[in-house]
Amino acid sequence: MFLVYAATLAPSVTFWDAGEFIAAAKSFGIPHPPGTPVFIIALKAWASMLGFISFARATNLFSAFCTASAVGVTVIWLARARGGGAVPRSAAVAAGICAGAMSSVWQNATETEVYAASLALALATVAAADLAGRSGERRWLMVVVYLIALAAPLHMSALVAVPVAVYLVARREGAAFDWGRAAIVLGAAVAAAGVGRVSALIVLLGVVFIAAGVIRDTSVASDRARLGIAVVGVAVIAFSALLIMPARAAHDPLINQGNPRTLEQLAYVVARRQYDVQGVWPRQAPIWLQVANWFEYADWQFGLSLGPTVIPTIARVLATIAFAGIGIVGARWQYTTSRRMWSAVALLFVCGSLGVIVYLNLKAGRSFAWSFLPEDENHEARDRDYFFVLGFWAWGIWAGMGAVRLAQMLRLPSWVGVGIAALPVALNWSAVNRREEPEASMAKELAAVLLEPLPPRAVLFVAGDNDTYPLWYAQIVEGMRRDVTVITLPLLGAQWYAAEMQRRWGLASSGAGLPDRVAPQLAASARALGRPVAVALTVEAGDRNRLASNWKVIGMTAVADSSATHAQSLQNQDSTVISVDSLAVAAQARRIAAWFAGRRVHPQTDPVHEYYGAVLGCPKLLLSPRSPAVVASLDSLCNLR
Repeated sequence: MFLVYAATLAPSVTFWDAGEFIAAAKSFGIPHPPGTPVFIIALKAWASMLGFISFARATNLFSAFCTASAVGVTVIWLARARGGGAVPRSAAVAAGICAGAMSSVWQNATETEVYAASLALALATVAAADLAGRSGERRWLMVVVYLIALAAPLHMSALVAVPVAVYLVARREGAAFDWGRAAIVLGAAVAAAGVGRVSALIVLLGVVFIAAGVIRDTSVASDRARLGIAVVGVAVIAFSALLIMPARAAHDPLINQGNPRTLEQLAYVVARRQYDVQGVWPRQAPIWLQVANWFEYADWQFGLSLGPTVIPTIARVLATIAFAGIGIVGARWQYTTSRRMWSAVALLFVCGSLGVIVYLNLKAGRSFAWSFLPEDENHEARDRDYFFVLGFWAWGIWAGMGAVRLAQMLRLPSWVGVGIAALPVALNWSAVNRREEPEASMAKELAAVLLEPLPPRAVLFVAGDNDTYPLWYAQIVEGMRRDVTVITLPLLGAQWYAAEMQRRWGLASSGAGLPDRVAPQLAASARALGRPVAVALTVEAGDRNRLASNWKVIGMTAVADSSATHAQSLQNQDSTVISVDSLAVAAQARRIAAWFAGRRVHPQTDPVHEYYGAVLGCPKLLLSPRSPAVVASLDSLCNLR
């Protein structure tokens, strides 16, 4: 099953990825989001093992491997429940196929991000908990504790599956609920959450739960003591993976976010104190709207190719309704055959959907509810469907089982049901296939056109993630224009980042304050060192004109023009005039046109490639007659006014 699913995923994996994880792993680094040393260690080891293929290809395939592993573990977990009229193995296979074919799952499986590894960890935890509950053996209990604790150095999203693990460990067939073991597993999860939040109080609460669970154990006192020591020891071993961060930071590699070389800075990184972590209350959007947003994401899961944008289509909605109904059939069937397994999948669904909605307290998605909220209301920077993969996974399990059950009810062979369960593979394929051009290499092209025309030793200011990660990849993995120093404006609000600019490149600033205060200081320091100052056209005009008064566009970037007169300087401070090097811009426009070569961006739910495509069109727009439409495009994308 694992090999079949891996073979299905592999053709849709792009063999280049602008993700920060590739660049970070290349230098054995710790990327954003912070707190993922286990992922980086595994990724580095995996890529080294597959040294006969390119680094980018290997790291992308790691995510496919993790998702295929999650499918295989799910099939084994479901097929093991053979007592009391359990479902046949064909239903377990169908469940794994359908769960793995959800579009959000598939997207995670074909990008070098931590979410596929987190999914694999969550499903491994659930399967181990099932074994611990069925066998009653302590060794499987220790495995569960270790896997739960591993969420802290991997990714905290794996803890979404903890209620399922608690239930499966404590609920044994034909036996009373084991509150002691439930407390031990819950305590391990609370301790992991405390480590992830760097909260001694929460960690202590977790230890209290573990102690309470050990005390309830029916073994003799000496055995209980050994159990408690083993649980704490296993958890500490898992948590110790975080120590790779200060060990690595001491060498100051090229990607060293947060610079966690001290315990204080390690706590800053692990607890994500650089970011605004929203609490459960007040709600960032009405709860009904957050639930409705989930339904939008649910509509993307089974037939995204039938409408590969955020706009619903009749065909896609019908496919969603059909598989929702098939899922109900599967849920009812599992309920009648194995109440324990049904409860586990139901818990996974509730925790992975409603639980995530309540806990994360997200703003409205990027594509959702614009008609229901004030125009100035903040939305998420992107659609967050990938946060809900465990809920979609649970419904995929039921839909796969339901397909086999329908085949049985119609007196058809089981393979027909498996085939129905596999339909989302075909219905999602074109929408999730990352091998399609121009998307597969668009971010790499953006990095090239940003870097190549710059003068030697330029200091390039960029706007955010969409600019930064392609540049990190190009410089660190491809070795492109390493003489250029890239400064990400939003990161300048973090003191560690300003300190990094001083430590590495000698670019001095006060090291504290808002980015719009620190950035001009860095630009002035660069000029004092005789280094050209440049800015990506994605940077807003206001931010650009705080760095320098006169700019000359040379393609996708503008270089500070020190030859401008004082009168021109005053004029440009109003953000109304910016000069254009027509020859340089024309050369870039020809290069981009040749690269596109008649290709077009495919419709998608994620607008990032549409954004890249529009930004790459800036050089052509600069050379066009200034019609109202062109001026509007220049205002919104190329930031020339």
